[in-house]
Amino acid sequence: MNLFPSIEKAYTKDTLSARDAQRLAEFIAFGPIVFQASRLMLKFGILERLRDKPMKLQEVAQAAGLSEYAAKVLLEASLSIGTVIIDAATDEYHLSKTGWFLLTDPATRANIDFNHDVNYEGFFRMEEALKEGRPAGLEHFGPWPTIYEGLSSLPKQVQDSWFGFDHFYSDHSFSEALPIVFEHKPRRIMDVGGNTGRFSQQCVAYDPAVEMAIVDLPQQIGLMKAATAGDPNAGRIHGFGTNLLDPENGFPEDIHPDAIWMSQFLDCFSEPQILSILQRAVKVMDSRTRLFIMETFWDRQKYEPASFCLTMTSLYFTVMANGNSKMYHSDDMSRLVEEAGLEIEAIHDGIGQGHSIMVCKKK
Repeated sequence: MNLFPSIEKAYTKDTLSARDAQRLAEFIAFGPIVFQASRLMLKFGILERLRDKPMKLQEVAQAAGLSEYAAKVLLEASLSIGTVIIDAATDEYHLSKTGWFLLTDPATRANIDFNHDVNYEGFFRMEEALKEGRPAGLEHFGPWPTIYEGLSSLPKQVQDSWFGFDHFYSDHSFSEALPIVFEHKPRRIMDVGGNTGRFSQQCVAYDPAVEMAIVDLPQQIGLMKAATAGDPNAGRIHGFGTNLLDPENGFPEDIHPDAIWMSQFLDCFSEPQILSILQRAVKVMDSRTRLFIMETFWDRQKYEPASFCLTMTSLYFTVMANGNSKMYHSDDMSRLVEEAGLEIEAIHDGIGQGHSIMVCKKK
């Protein structure tokens, strides 16, 4: 298995002492409690106040509008979690380094909201999802076969956290991706799985001559049209509603794209489904067309915490999204690309929040 250096160092050797390993095991055992206590330390503004100045128990309780009992159990739990420390001489609580990251790192905040609002209750059914190959946890929200059919019907807070998670990781990559996509001055770009049209909006702003064709579920095309309605360039963004899970549904044949863009799209499908989608993409490509696959491959991350987030996100796909997809290792994606009749021309790493872009052409 190929791994970037920092990932290989973390995942091929057991480096913890016995005592540290035992503590991590207990941390896992109490994981749901750790999560909720830490989330509430954020929600009640306690970590933010401790960043500004050290505080005693009574001050924390008063500032947060909590009883001294409630503040005490949260603070003592946070000592054990490691998000706060205490000065034993003054009994004042301080923010720790871990607490600082929990408070200020935007990726961590997006992950917390996503896991609480979208995943938390549904994850009680992970065992069922793994055994049956379906998103059993999604039934917490509705009867849809995948979360994508139900996105427009989810409660607003859940929608906000889902899109906040999705957009955080993609939006930070788009500006760096644009020069790669526009290197050969494409005039027609097919944005597959374009969601609410955020990448297409950036493309039409980047190049006044480009025409965008978003291919996504009919429900998503409706959301896209609403989201882009006020954009002065919206006339160059076109929607094509189709369900690409159905192997009988091909890509629009009258577009003749110079480029096909798939950002955080193929991770929504199983390997057989990815192969089918890529094979159908090949049918609308010619020798000049380039297919750009932007994904956060868990093996190509510069730092291990990013790989941790990605392998955990795979289980979101298992339990909540569709029951059969994941965040892929780049070797698996490369194999599927080759099987579909494509070859990889280049791979650009370190795009935005840990994305890689595979540039593919027809064999």
